[in-house]
Amino acid sequence: MKNKISVGVIFGGRSGEHEVSLRSARAVIEAIDPKKYEVVPLCITKDGRWLSPAEARAMLPETAARLLPEVTGERRDALTIVGDPSRSGLVALDGDDSSPALPLDVVFPVLHGTYGEDGTIQGLLEMANVPYVGCGVLASSCGMDKVAMKMLFAQAGLPMCNYTWFLRSTWEHERVALLRRISREIKYPCFVKPANLGSSVGVSKAIDRHTLAEAVDLAARYDRKIIVEEGLDAREIECGVIGNDEPQASQPGEYVVLDQQGAFLDYEEKYSNTGHVEFVVPAQIGEALTAKVQRMSVQAFQAIDGSGFARVDFFLRRDTNELLINELNTCPGLTEVSGFPKMWAASGMPFPTVIDRLIELAFERHRDKARNETSI
Repeated sequence: MKNKISVGVIFGGRSGEHEVSLRSARAVIEAIDPKKYEVVPLCITKDGRWLSPAEARAMLPETAARLLPEVTGERRDALTIVGDPSRSGLVALDGDDSSPALPLDVVFPVLHGTYGEDGTIQGLLEMANVPYVGCGVLASSCGMDKVAMKMLFAQAGLPMCNYTWFLRSTWEHERVALLRRISREIKYPCFVKPANLGSSVGVSKAIDRHTLAEAVDLAARYDRKIIVEEGLDAREIECGVIGNDEPQASQPGEYVVLDQQGAFLDYEEKYSNTGHVEFVVPAQIGEALTAKVQRMSVQAFQAIDGSGFARVDFFLRRDTNELLINELNTCPGLTEVSGFPKMWAASGMPFPTVIDRLIELAFERHRDKARNETSI
């Protein structure tokens, strides 16, 4: 009789955050309890090819790979929906056609960015009727699109900084007019971002029209929708959320700039040990403001109909001490340098316990959805 829960950890993906996903997968595999779970690794390459567990294992660092059972063989159709989806028909295939299928009890998508965190993989898993960790299709897609996300935050009455957005096609045809409008409405400095990406990929700071044009050109390489936000003299506060219908917030953390070279928290500063910034948890903001961060984090999570987990990012203005919500990440980084595991560790929940809780929430949400009638 099977006594372990089979967890399909999907990582990689067609995204600018592919490498971060590999690091997050490594952290999950190294922290997950091997007495309770049997991990089946599944990697998606940058060009969208699904690798078999044997191939996926080879993509991981040795520290993570050696924790997985030895698997052999190669097969391109590594993930298959079989027979009757109403019976959770999702299996991983490894080796040649004679190799046994590996049924998956639950899936942990450790995918950051497009084609993974944006509702696409979640839709596949819904169709296969398999429990999975994290937000559902709606929350994932809204959490990925910063414009849709901000519209929901506004509806929920959450305060935000000034911003504007436009399409890549508009930029290509109305470049001069857009530069004028942004300079007039948002002013400088400002930050330019792809609307559908994370980990600060494609994000730039603009201080004049020349750098603004360069920043938009960069962001347009990654997405068809571009967002421009006002630059604020503010502290960057984060907070983790875990839960389904009754979410809870962690102790907030803060990125503290140690020198001016690290004044802009870009991709390198987030994932390299540059020494320019330090993530401090708990954030030194006092009890009242801590409670406000936690309350607004839960409100933001509920505004997008979140489930499982998320990280909510804030700006704390230095001039007015006003707290503004920046964005929500439905699959935050889980690497050794990421804030989400650190915030929950400081809240009394070490990372192995976090993984346990996320898997429990995946099963809980799946059971709740199974109550829905699908016929009249």
